[in-house]
Amino acid sequence: MYDYDLLVVGSANADLVIGVERRPGPGETVLGSDLAVHPGGKGANQAVAAARLGARTALLARVGDDAYGRLLLDSQRAAGVDTVGVLVGGAPTGVALITVDPSGDNSIVVSPGANGRLTPQDVRAAGSLFQASRVVSVQLEIPLETVVEVVRNLAPGSRFVLNPSPPRPLPREVLAACDPLIVNEHEAKVILGDAAVGDSPEDWARILLAKGPRSVVVTLGAQGALAASPEGVSRVPSVKVDAVDTTGAGDAFTAALAFRLGAGAPLAEAAAYAARVGAAAVTREGAQASFPTAQEVAVP
Repeated sequence: MYDYDLLVVGSANADLVIGVERRPGPGETVLGSDLAVHPGGKGANQAVAAARLGARTALLARVGDDAYGRLLLDSQRAAGVDTVGVLVGGAPTGVALITVDPSGDNSIVVSPGANGRLTPQDVRAAGSLFQASRVVSVQLEIPLETVVEVVRNLAPGSRFVLNPSPPRPLPREVLAACDPLIVNEHEAKVILGDAAVGDSPEDWARILLAKGPRSVVVTLGAQGALAASPEGVSRVPSVKVDAVDTTGAGDAFTAALAFRLGAGAPLAEAAAYAARVGAAAVTREGAQASFPTAQEVAVP
């Protein structure tokens, strides 16, 4: 019996957002809107998204002993996430500086801060969390050596889910543990590197599978998603909505997929559920504030 449906190991950032008429060029100053501060970071986003869906969720992350760290802890607790694994101190809380123009396009600069101090030793010290978790979900806004240590500390029978964002080449040891590896088009091409890449997502998925993951999910935005395993490749249709803000939608998708897989759903079925959750998230502004509850995405 697991205490947690999902353990998220990853980043927690304060998102500092300013709306601008246009983004500044080199040496240029532009005036913007009032500053808005939101809880964010891929790890923190995934934990909140899963908890909103009813998953028993824990977060292993590091924040600073500062106001942004307290904002992030409050957001996690309000969503029902167990924050026993959130370490405090060692560096200021990570911050994302985000400018958004009227079309919705954004430019982001991230100061990793405490996220960069989440170490392999922190992972080893949290062994009881790993033993208690059915599924472990990770991203790449923390050091790669820490991700490798997560793989080495998985409990027997638990499942490892990775969204390699921001993308970089991955060690074979990490790829072999992924079940699934969740990528968008850009991330797929970075992971594939010099491998021959075909024109279709089905080609990307098959080549990615050959690199070692147990399964692969390719997200395709408005075109839905694609689920691939040694048993075959299947398309997951998109959910048609009027998008307002895509921030955090990928994190909501990953969290929902990991939760449903842990509950025993087949890969394609879990991906279809995740697509509904991701679609619901884009109909509202913000990241964590946009994540739906299980009732909001239930099929009538």
